[in-house]
Amino acid sequence: MTRELSIAHLTAIDLAPPVFIDAAARAGFEGVGLRLIRVTDTTPGYPLMHQPQALRETMAALSATGLKVSDIEFVKISSETNVQSLLDFLDTGAELGAKRVITAPYDPDLNRLAETLAAVSEAAMERDLKVVLEFFPWTSVPDLSTCWQVVQKAGSEVGILADSLHFDRSVSEHDLLASLPPERLPFAHLCDAPVQPSYTTDQLITAAREDRLAPGEGEIDLRRFVAALPPDIPLALEVPDSARLPHQDPDLKFRRLMTATRHLLDSMRNG
Repeated sequence: MTRELSIAHLTAIDLAPPVFIDAAARAGFEGVGLRLIRVTDTTPGYPLMHQPQALRETMAALSATGLKVSDIEFVKISSETNVQSLLDFLDTGAELGAKRVITAPYDPDLNRLAETLAAVSEAAMERDLKVVLEFFPWTSVPDLSTCWQVVQKAGSEVGILADSLHFDRSVSEHDLLASLPPERLPFAHLCDAPVQPSYTTDQLITAAREDRLAPGEGEIDLRRFVAALPPDIPLALEVPDSARLPHQDPDLKFRRLMTATRHLLDSMRNG
């Protein structure tokens, strides 16, 4: 079985969705993640739910290339999150044919976080979307164990998004990852990076947003990470690297990421 590979929007966040989709298709990716909600003041989001022309252009690019939308992102769940305010976002995700909605934990009250996550999941499921919670070492859900506790409270339909960078830089265990029910891990994010004994919060955030490496270019044990995931689940390449390479040709970058990932996966199949 050939593993489905997609590419996350953060990898080339300055590309508008139609341009991003075209570049991903030329590199051989089967899907894309699209960032419809802006995350930081220094990076863009593409609110297609409020931009009819941009949505039509994005739909046209998907139709022309045959690519699918793996996921839409991302919803910061805080104490103030209002599910009603997300309905246009979810409706647009459904129109795009997205499979998943990425959420992020920004509520220190984990019981309330789980309740809000459950409400977002219920609204998403009405639109055939699956919600996943991604954990980040600098947030209220810093590791896989905490994430597993929260999603269990949030309901049986909520999944976990494991990112190889955040997994490696948190106190997360491969044995726990391998033991999780496969349906809770619908896909995973993949990248590489240097490894060191400890990291400051600034180092964690900078690496996450703009200083990652292609698979095989760093020191993360990606073979062990991938082996702990359910067999053949889709992988999404999330490799923002503007801190090192600020001006890149997206076609060259995307092809490099595809080649590196295929090399990793082939090497695992061949022992």
